[in-house]
Formats: sequence, C-alpha cells, structure tokens
Amino acid sequence: MHKDGLGSANPFVEVELDGQKQRTQTKFKDLNPTWNETLVFNVSDPSILPNLTIDVSVYHDRRQSSSNSSDHSSASGHHRSLGRVRISGVSVAPSPSEAQILRFPLDKRGFFSNISGDIALRLYAFQESSSPSPGAAETSTILNPDPSPPLPHKKEKKKSTSVPQPSPDLKEPRVFFSVPAGAQGNRPAQPAPPAVEVRTAATPLPASAVMQIQTAPPRPQSEYGLVETRPPLAGRVGYRGRDKISSTYDLVLPMQFLYVNVVKARDLPPMDVTGSLDPYVEVKLGNYKGITKHLEKNQNPVFNQTFAFSRDRLQASHLEITVKDKDVVKDDFVGRLQLDLSDIPHRVPPDSPLAPQWYRLEDKKGEKLKKGELMLAIWMGTQADEAFPEAWHSDAHSVGAQVLAHTRSKVYFSPKLCYLRVLVIEAQDLVPSNRTRLPDPVVRLQLGHQLRTTRPTPTTRSVNPVWNEEFMLVASEPFDEPLVISIDDRIEANKMEPLGRFMFPVVAAPNRTDHSKPIESRWFNLAKPSSSGEEVEKKESKFSSKIHLRIFLDTGYHVLDESTHYSSDLRPTARHLRKPGIGILELGILDARNLMPMKSKEGRTTDAYCVAKYGPKWVRTRTLLDTLNPRWHEQYTWEVFDPCTVITIAVFDNCHISGNKEDVKDQRIGKVRIRLSTLEANRVYSHYYPLLALQTSGLKKTGELHLAVRFTCTAWVNMVALYGKPLLPKMHYVEPISVVQLDILRHQAMQIVAARLGRAEPPLRREVVEYMLDVDSHMWSLRRSKANFYRITSLLSGLGAVFRWLESIRNWRNPITTILAHILFLILVCYPELILPTIFLYLFMIGIWNYRFRPRHPPHMDTKLSCAELAHPDELDEEFDTFPSTKPTDIVKMRYDRLRNVAGRVQTVVGDLATQAERAQAILSWRDPRATAIFIMLSLLLAVFLYITPFQVAAVILGLYFLRHPRFRSKMPSVPYNFYRRLPAKSDMLL
Repeated sequence: MHKDGLGSANPFVEVELDGQKQRTQTKFKDLNPTWNETLVFNVSDPSILPNLTIDVSVYHDRRQSSSNSSDHSSASGHHRSLGRVRISGVSVAPSPSEAQILRFPLDKRGFFSNISGDIALRLYAFQESSSPSPGAAETSTILNPDPSPPLPHKKEKKKSTSVPQPSPDLKEPRVFFSVPAGAQGNRPAQPAPPAVEVRTAATPLPASAVMQIQTAPPRPQSEYGLVETRPPLAGRVGYRGRDKISSTYDLVLPMQFLYVNVVKARDLPPMDVTGSLDPYVEVKLGNYKGITKHLEKNQNPVFNQTFAFSRDRLQASHLEITVKDKDVVKDDFVGRLQLDLSDIPHRVPPDSPLAPQWYRLEDKKGEKLKKGELMLAIWMGTQADEAFPEAWHSDAHSVGAQVLAHTRSKVYFSPKLCYLRVLVIEAQDLVPSNRTRLPDPVVRLQLGHQLRTTRPTPTTRSVNPVWNEEFMLVASEPFDEPLVISIDDRIEANKMEPLGRFMFPVVAAPNRTDHSKPIESRWFNLAKPSSSGEEVEKKESKFSSKIHLRIFLDTGYHVLDESTHYSSDLRPTARHLRKPGIGILELGILDARNLMPMKSKEGRTTDAYCVAKYGPKWVRTRTLLDTLNPRWHEQYTWEVFDPCTVITIAVFDNCHISGNKEDVKDQRIGKVRIRLSTLEANRVYSHYYPLLALQTSGLKKTGELHLAVRFTCTAWVNMVALYGKPLLPKMHYVEPISVVQLDILRHQAMQIVAARLGRAEPPLRREVVEYMLDVDSHMWSLRRSKANFYRITSLLSGLGAVFRWLESIRNWRNPITTILAHILFLILVCYPELILPTIFLYLFMIGIWNYRFRPRHPPHMDTKLSCAELAHPDELDEEFDTFPSTKPTDIVKMRYDRLRNVAGRVQTVVGDLATQAERAQAILSWRDPRATAIFIMLSLLLAVFLYITPFQVAAVILGLYFLRHPRFRSKMPSVPYNFYRRLPAKSDMLL
C-alpha cells in the first residue's frame, strides 16, 4: 500500500525472534519490492523453537537516504507500518532441503490500518556444523524472496551467505549475523549448542499478481489434514478489491487471457496454378502458435475459431497473424498482420461480445495487399468470457488438433432414469416342438444389457403356465431400446428352445406416479421364431401364443445411481412430484499443488483435470498439460433441492493427450466429498483438500486440491421443513424395494450413466464415472470392516462413559457431585412433572455449550477413521483384487482362513447377544420352572407393595439404595444380576 502520498512507498522488513531484531535494506519508490536478503538469528536451545514466535513487520521508511538502511534500531517509532505477520516456530523447516516458500497476507497492526499485499517467506533451521562460517551465530534467519532452492553454502574469510543464486539484475544479497555480546572477531571456536537457521523470503506482490497467488498458512500438524486459505476472492465478505468483476465468477481469481477470434476472410488472392486456394490462419505470439482448420478451394473462408493466450505467459509485444495456403510440399504465404498489444481493449461479462473488424493483409515487406482482408476480434478477458470453454488455449499448444477436444472444459448431464416394472402373470397356448412332453417354459426379459429370468415352479410345466413374478429394470430416456420378451422351453440344463418372442417399445408404457392408481394388465401376441421369412410369419399370424403382462414406468421412485450414504440427488423421476429448490451451490475449482507425477516414464509430469458431480449435472475442467501445480480457476453452479446431499470432486490424469489408444484409462489422483448440511449458509469456505490414493502398497498423498465452496439458501422455511420430511420419495416407503434388488438396480443404473456419458464429445470415460459413483463400494474389504467396527465401538463408548459417570457417583469419588445428584434426584421424585422439562433443558444447555467447539471446516477424508494409515499391504491387495479372484490358490486359501478367523469372532459376539436376549425371553416361558415361579411371586409381592406405597416413597427408597455409599455395598455381583445369569438360553440346543 502506498504511504508516501505520491502513490509509492519505501518498504523494508524488520524481523524479531527471541528478543533479537534484524532488518533488510530499504527499497525506494517500490510497491513490489524484492529483497533476496539473509537474516541470521541465535537460538541457544533448538527444542524451544516451536514455542517461539517470529514477528515479521513491513515498514515505510520516511527517510530519503539509503545510507543508513542497515541500521538495526527499532523502526516502529520512526516509520509507518505496511503490515505484519506473526509466525509460529512450528512452521520452521528442520532442514534447508525441506524448506518451501510460504506466502502470507499482511495483517493490520490496528483497527484503522489500511494494508494490502502479501509477503513470501522461507524458513528453515540448520545445525552449527552446517553454519555459513565458524564465526556465525548459532542460529540464523534468512529473508529472501527468490523462490528458487538454496545453493550450497559458500565459505569466505570474513562472512558467508546461504542465499539462492540471485538473478543478474539483482544486487548481491546482504547477510546479517547476530553476535553475542562481548564476542571478539578473533575469538577461538568453542563448542556450542546446535544452531537453528530460519530462512525467509519476503515479497509484497505486485498489484496485478495479488489476485493470482494463493495464501498458504503454516503447515498443518497432520500430513492428511485440511489447510484453510484466505485467497482474495471477490465473493468473500469484506473484500474490497478494485479488480472485482461484475459477474458470478466471485469464487475464483480472475485470470487474464488475450482472446483472438478469427472470424472469416474475403477476396484472398489465388496461389495455385489452377487459381484455387486452400487457406488457413496461423496465430503466433512468441513461441505459442495456433492454427485454424484449412478449407479447400475457398477464397472467402469462414473460420469462427477463437484462440486464448494466458497473460502470464505472454512472450511478445506483437501478435502475428498469417494466412497461408495448404500445400503438399510447403505451405505458401498469402498475407499477414502484425498487431501491437499495448492498447488491447478489455471486456468483462456481461458486456456484449466485441464486434470484429476487417484488417487488410500485408505482404512480407509490410505493404498492403491489393486483395485480401481478414476479420478479427481481439480483446483482453477473463475465464468468465463466453469464448473461454471452446477456445484454443496456449496451455494446450503442444497437442494435435485431433485431441484438442479432450482438453476443453465441458458440462454433462446424466440421462433421465426411471424404473420399468414388469409383472409376468401367465401365458396361453404355447406350442412346443416336441408335443410328447410338457414344456418347461421360462420367460426372459431383456432391456439393453439387463436380463431377467423367471424361476421354474410346478405351475409352469404346462402349455398354459402361470408365473406371477414381478421384475424391475432401469430404463433411460429417450427410451430408444425396446423391451425384448421371449419364452423358451428348457429341454436340458444348458439347452433352450424358443417358443415365442415379441418386442415392446418402452416409450409406449404408461406412467405410474402413485400407488393408488393401478395399471391394467394386457395380453400380447407372441411371434413364433422362424428362419423361413416373412411369409411364414404371415401364415402363422392367424393363430399365436399369448402372454399376460402388466408393464408400466414407475416414475414415483428415485433411481439411485450412487451410494445412498453420499447421494447428491434424491428427487423422484416424475417432474411434477419434485419439490422447489431451496438454494444454490457454487464451487470454485482454484488450483492444485504438489501433484504426483503420473507420466514419469514418458518424460512428462501430469496432465490434470477435475470432475465434479452434484445431482444430474457433471462438470469437467480443462486439462492443464505437464504441470504438478495446475491453476484452473473455474466456477460452476448447481441448484440445491435438499441440504442433506453430497458433492463429489475428483482429479484425474488425462492419458489421451499423446494419441494413446482408446482402451487406455485415465488415472485417478484423488477425490473429495463435501456434505452440504455441514456448511453454513452464505459463507465462503476455501481450503486445500488432501488428495489421497489407496493402493496395494499403502496410503499415498498424491497432492492437494484448492476449492472454494459457498451454499446460498434462498428459501429458509422450505429448508427447515425438509428436516421433518422423508429423505426419499413417497413410493420408497409405500412399496419399498428390497436391499438386494436395490443394489442390483443401482449397479445397472451406473452402467447406463457411464455408457451414455461415454458417448459425449469429449467423452466422460467409464473409469471416471465409476470412480465418481463408487461402483465397487459394496465389495468386501477387511479394512472397511475394521473401520465400521471401530465406528460402532466409538458410539458405544458414549454409553460406556454414561455408565462410568453413574458409577463414579455411586462410588462417591466426588462427594460434592454425588450430593448434588442426590438433591436433584429427590427434587425430581417430589415433582415428577419436572422430569421431561429438565431433560430437554439439559439437552439445550449441552448444545449451547458445544457451540463453542463446533467444526469450523468442512469434513474431509479421515485416514484414521478409514483405517488406511496402518492397513496391511496384503489386506489392501485383497481389497483391490478382482471378483472373482485372480490370485494364486495359496494366497486365496490364506485369505479364506483369515476371513474364517474374523468371522469366528463375529459369530461369537452375535451368539453372546442372542444368549442375553434369550435369557430375557425365558423369564416367563417356564423353561426353568423354578426361576419363572420365583419371578412371578416376586412380581406379585412388588405389585402389592407398589399398590399400597406411594410412588414417590418407592422411588426414593430405590434411588437411595442405588446411590448408597460404597461402605454399604458388597463387591460381589447383585442378586438380580445373579438371577439373570442363571436363566436358560438356547445355546445348549445348538449342534
């Protein structure tokens, strides 16, 4: 922020650590300073470094002379503050090789301070043995904005530096050492505690780059934890950035692009002997070159193609546009244009598109041609521009035109799915080929790749069989696949003979949205399968077998295509049954960092793209080539109909850039799920989410994905009312579908969605869809079984804590708490009408107390809850094995024995639970006549006692007996417990 009143500032940085202060040089008249300086501090005990705080302050130097720039005196009393940062010693890297550039937004010193800009720091510690020189202090701090890694330390006679090699236009960085008082220059070296070096790089960012650099707080304690960020997003409350654009792209940082729209050309001069011309346009900016498609024999071609060059990578000040003639040997030059980029207009949506203009072509000498004009539109825009999705991007300049479509961002929609219900009732007048035996008919239903078959029963061995079996299949609009119904005669186990067949168009099936409206059944004629042609069919059409069916589309259900635990859409198929929307979900896919190289063998890093799914809408970002830190900054919006839903975002490596075969699969990098009900309304959440990949070798962190999420509620009353309504549509409860059948239908719905999206251009491939929908989540996994077991034990631990609390009261471990419990018990017994109000008031107070500890971040993948960190490699290998298994016999046997061991433990626990329940059932069953007689006589005595005794008296007696002092209590089990343990169970009846 400028501070000198003339639109500039004279910044310098002062760093304080453990009572020691150092400062950098002053950069005069510079709002984007680069210091590249090293500061060294002493830390006598490295173990206390995590408990120390590093104060980094940026000041404006009021003095107009740089002669005293290395003064170490405090600057707070003489200079104006440009911002400050306080950093915990935990952020200091243990070695120079592990130190990374950390960027922090400058904070205000006071409420009325006006501060802007970021500062980049690099901090690390080093032992005295690797100190820059023997005379250096035990601890050093380095201030250096250069993001390049440090070079090996250079030793000199008088002083030494440990800074990166500066660029040629930078001065030699200065190094400051803090020497203990009384130290002499020729003092002999003495043993000293290990030294710690803190390396920092400080660079307030330029105004144009502030919107492009992310803020990264100190490193989290867990490698797999969530990292909160504070990027300068226009949608964040309180942001006052001057480059806020008036559009809906307020959850991403604006990225500037130079757009060149090549519209058409006219009156191009002929180049061939025949007078024809095969023109195309070449747009070149520095080393980036984009080419339009060539049009054969056309002197007035129409291209309508847009090129986008990232402003961060502009390599020239002139844009060169050349029109060429496509030829077999060498393309001929037709004409060109050279345009200066210093005065390009800026366009921000929702402005109308820029009107293209005609430009006269020039020859190689720069003279205007007599014939030939090119219509162009050139402007500076952002990723919010309408031309952005379909434009040729300079990021993808190295790929061919045939795979360029695989790099573009697209929006997809899942097909509309509904259940097709078929009731097979009966058939009549079947004609078997062998009339000496009764047929064993089987009905087969086939819709696409879905197949259903009736079961053989005694009532079906007839020429007029009866089945009364109902089947459900998944159909998708536009219902272009017919339902094929055939009846076959089962002659042998693997031999079928067709008896009849017909095709039913699904589009003709009636719709049912409510169970109260029954659908009438119909008789259908079966066509006799024959190979003699149509004439035979016409002769046999006078008599045909018939089948009785009831077929209809059940549109009152929601077709599940993803797991019910993290579903993103719960609406029924019928549109008129859907509820209105309650809000809007906005997702900003900002960037990723530290991605794992996926193409190391090919000499490349990673070609990353993101896919997000919520409801039927899928989005895919553009593919950024050969980078481990891609920056997308694309924003998407969904309408929300239920807050108890989940959005899924995944990152993939595009394996079809280099012209690979179609059977090559895109590789998974990681996945993130965010439940909308855990988000506060109208708040922007921006975090780095860890991308985790579970492989046979173990858990790996494959990078971090930077997302900005905001849920905006537009109907608060409807949203609150949804919490009291069923999660699924009405038909799921009126006519429920069995769990086994629902799982089968879900798998088939996944296959339909994957097949339909795979036919788009560019295709959303099957492996991507299956990973997003968790197609293999139902498979057996010992790791998941352990995780679910620990989830149950953690829930039961809450009940255990309650019982332990009651036991502590009974044992008088805290006499005051026990006395208060007695008083509360007596009050509730005397005034029983206060019991329920007290319980609900207690729940209210617990909720208010827990509000202080509410989660401040969205949930993310928990590696400990998933038992992923300590999973055995063999367990992971079993989890990723195919079904059926393809492993050797000895490995399968070993895993089977292990599964038997685990199942044996589960069997024991289930048996113990059954035993306890059977004992309770045996109390009044007279299986043990003496125990039942004792129980019913005690019940009679207690009934008489409670009849003649007031309830309050009985409750007080029972409560005081339960809370009696341990001095009056025996350590042996109680009488009711002993009586219950002696009751019989059915465990002795098992074989």
